[in-house]
Amino acid sequence: MSVATRRVNLETQGNCDIRDITGEVRGQLRQTGMKDGAVTIFVPGATGGVTTVEFEDGLVRDLKELFDSVAPEGKRYYHDERWHDGNGHSHVRASLLGPSLTVPFCDGELILGTWQQIVFVDFDTRRRSRRLVLQFIGE
Repeated sequence: MSVATRRVNLETQGNCDIRDITGEVRGQLRQTGMKDGAVTIFVPGATGGVTTVEFEDGLVRDLKELFDSVAPEGKRYYHDERWHDGNGHSHVRASLLGPSLTVPFCDGELILGTWQQIVFVDFDTRRRSRRLVLQFIGE
């Protein structure tokens, strides 16, 4: 069993910027040379999340509208009262989505459904340079 840790760098727009990172994860898997195992994609930081979706314009818009309704900007957040940074909604949204995702792979290919892509969502209120951690465990 081997472990390989890689990173993916992203420049994001913030404000629920949703990025398809499937290609980056596939590319990093190929570089490890592993055939069978699992990769965990982890978001360091408290205002980003990762999940799988069918990455198409309609669903991207639906997700943004969902997060706007569940944790709207401009609502009172105690985080904002403490830190005065105006991104309390960003933290709430990220905590709902979660900071990590594990995807199995077999024969050197990610096991994803036909219409399933891995996405990173940046909920912060500003542009960011993000560095995601990919940890591959396998052989």
